[in-house]
Amino acid sequence: MTDRHHLLVHGGTFAAVGDGGDISGVRGGSSPDGLFVRDARHLSRWQLTVDGAVPEALSPVADGDTARCVLVPRGGRQEPSAYAIFREQAAGDSSFVELLRVTSNRPVPVTVRLALTVDADFADQFELRSDHRTYAKTGAVRSRRVVEDGVEFTYRRGEWRSRTTVTADPAPDAVEETGTGARRLVWTLDLAPHATAELTLRVIARPHGEKRALRVPRSPGAVNEQLLALEGSFVEGVAFPTGWPELAAACARGLADLAALQVPATGPDGEELRVPAAGAPWFLTLLGRDALLTSLFALPYRPQLAAATLPALAATQATGTDAGSVAQPGKIVHEVRHGELAHFGQVPYGRYYGSVDATPLFLVLLGSYVEQTGDTGLARRLEPHARAAVGWMLDHGGLTSRGYLVYRADRGGLANQNWKDSPGAICSADGTRPTGPVMAAGAQGYAYDALRRTAWLARTAWDDETYAALLEQAAGDLRDRFQRDFWMPDRSFPALALDGDGRQVDALASDAGHLLWSGLLDKEYGEAVGRRLLEPDFFSGWGVRTLAAGQAAYHPLSYHRGSVWPHDNALITLGLARYGLHDEARAVAHALVDAATATGHRLPEVLAGYGRDTHAEPVPYPHACVRESRSAAAPLALLTAVGGA
Repeated sequence: MTDRHHLLVHGGTFAAVGDGGDISGVRGGSSPDGLFVRDARHLSRWQLTVDGAVPEALSPVADGDTARCVLVPRGGRQEPSAYAIFREQAAGDSSFVELLRVTSNRPVPVTVRLALTVDADFADQFELRSDHRTYAKTGAVRSRRVVEDGVEFTYRRGEWRSRTTVTADPAPDAVEETGTGARRLVWTLDLAPHATAELTLRVIARPHGEKRALRVPRSPGAVNEQLLALEGSFVEGVAFPTGWPELAAACARGLADLAALQVPATGPDGEELRVPAAGAPWFLTLLGRDALLTSLFALPYRPQLAAATLPALAATQATGTDAGSVAQPGKIVHEVRHGELAHFGQVPYGRYYGSVDATPLFLVLLGSYVEQTGDTGLARRLEPHARAAVGWMLDHGGLTSRGYLVYRADRGGLANQNWKDSPGAICSADGTRPTGPVMAAGAQGYAYDALRRTAWLARTAWDDETYAALLEQAAGDLRDRFQRDFWMPDRSFPALALDGDGRQVDALASDAGHLLWSGLLDKEYGEAVGRRLLEPDFFSGWGVRTLAAGQAAYHPLSYHRGSVWPHDNALITLGLARYGLHDEARAVAHALVDAATATGHRLPEVLAGYGRDTHAEPVPYPHACVRESRSAAAPLALLTAVGGA
């Protein structure tokens, strides 16, 4: 993560703090700091001063589930610090807790004046993105009041209500105004020679609509115990490869991250579920595509992720048409948001359906889950949702009218609605963007697999042979059309997409590897594509680039036009193994594992596309999510594809 922020993640809550444990509240930048719950910032300042000055970090915060650092007053070599401050912080469920220990280094009594400036701006995450957008918040009122052992901040706008309560043990000697809306909690500590004084600070965040009785953990250590127990339950029982310790470590790290990235959701009957969030800091929420791919990667090892994701997405499946949210009957949701701007319709993402591929992936996961677990009960329960999803693909999705799944740019939301969803991600080799409706190659592979797997469900779980035959025929026809329309004979490679007039969008892109995973290509074509993806313009040594180098559109620091995505490479590796290209699959798997090993066994959302031949360490992408569920699950997909090789 950039800007030297350190993430503490616990379900739907995360805190981003600086090297010294402070929160500055500065807006803008790639990743603002603060305490965030349900898309809102519930702490925007958390700044410690000692004797009127900001201490320096003797031992800065390191990565981990608990933030620990050691601070000392600023001074010179000839004046040893009179005391040291040991700071320990953790994020809990809608909470934040800090333990401060002030230890005297002197043999005589010392008086220390400790002050903590706190504030809560309740900013929506969309306000904090560096895209220069502003949002009117007419009638919004922020207030604060002193309580017995701290201070409480409240925010209201119409029916919207949020609150943050900060308390301390022992209570502060005073709560001072700062002239900015923030409040300063002040303590005067009289320390005996070499003595230690402790303060515990607790924060409860109550977002709009929160009805639970919230409790703050007693200490950061208690939060750490909870997280370790949760992480242990995710890791326990998985057979890691003994002959490849680096892959084993990446799998263990990924499972631990997946444990922390579970967020609450609701099923079709109102049942409470925990599903994988997309990633922190920007996407600690349910994203259809991300949750589906994460659950697919983890399916052989943690099928409970799929068992929760499927009903959660069924519960949010569109039943009508709405142009603002791109909803159409049967479509699976792309993104669910709980923030103020979504509530008031200022951003379309409360329930946003701008994804062409979440719907087929829902069917792929359902079929894969039943095949893996034998749980036909879930297939029968979700049969109406699955049939509606197939109906969307055939009707609104475009399979019947256009022959392919089609999307159109959404002016209020996403220009591209496949996994490469940034503006300009779908392009020709020269960088030209397609006009009109877009038929992205990868989505056609998902549709093919979805039709085949749903046909299998119809035959084995729903006892509907007629429907099964219909879907198998549709899948076969799609395969024939695709190889006719997308294949570029002069390059022995499929086009990235077709434009609105059916012209090939001719960039050489990693999406072709998804076609291997889906099984859409004939064996001869598939083998040619798989070997092509390992040539030097595609393969950086850390993975397969999203766009082959040497094309005018390529840029190693572009989000989708030259970078290396771990989940993209996981799908490619599974596809290579499917087509019998085991040497190539192992090459990609080893590259990804090496990248994980260089970054503490944790794969980020995305890496820069610079080659290993010129950069001995993987170069980070500057705006990547550090904790990302698809990347966390990617090592499990590698384990499935190549075993312990």
